[in-house]
Amino acid sequence: MNNAKRLDMFTRFRAANPQPVTELEYTTPFELLIAVLLSAQSTDVGVNKATRKLYPVANTPAKILALGLDELTEYIRTIGLYKTKAKNVIATCKILQEQHGGEVPRDRESLEALPGVGRKTANVVMNTAFGEPTMAVDTHIFRVANRTGLAPGKNVDIVEQKLLKFVPKEFLHDAHHWLILHGRYTCMARKPLCWNCMVADLCDYRAKTPAPADA
Repeated sequence: MNNAKRLDMFTRFRAANPQPVTELEYTTPFELLIAVLLSAQSTDVGVNKATRKLYPVANTPAKILALGLDELTEYIRTIGLYKTKAKNVIATCKILQEQHGGEVPRDRESLEALPGVGRKTANVVMNTAFGEPTMAVDTHIFRVANRTGLAPGKNVDIVEQKLLKFVPKEFLHDAHHWLILHGRYTCMARKPLCWNCMVADLCDYRAKTPAPADA
């Protein structure tokens, strides 16, 4: 995909959804951090169901620490890998309290030092909570970047670097959300809706799916 097509792609994404947002529900950087931490190998829908019950009770590091590991575990037990995630959340809250005054740090190094927080999670928090032009490459973005020819790469690090290079600067802040939503609802893994895709004519994918007979 050439630069003219990339510009056209994101121009269309913006026209269709001028202010894209994460589907995770949150009101503070801390709530977002915990939601993203819980979302690994889980759906946003599942995480939201759990945090809707958890956050009214405990939505700060101090309150979650007061809740304790066992009670926190009960709130998130419907989420995949909940035992490990509960331990990471408690450990993260302790670090936030002891080293950051209970606040979520804005820099990558401090974020990635938190238990259970990798580069992708740090990128989401930096972008969504603090407005940094980062690119969190999850399975959806990795697929869309490769399938469309937008920023092909063999691993998430290569794709991230290519996206940061190739996505036009004016779209970089919101590109993460547009690409996730596109991968989640249109450019899906097994049966992409190429026939109903707003950027199909720009896409390099050769095996485009035809419209179903009853469409």
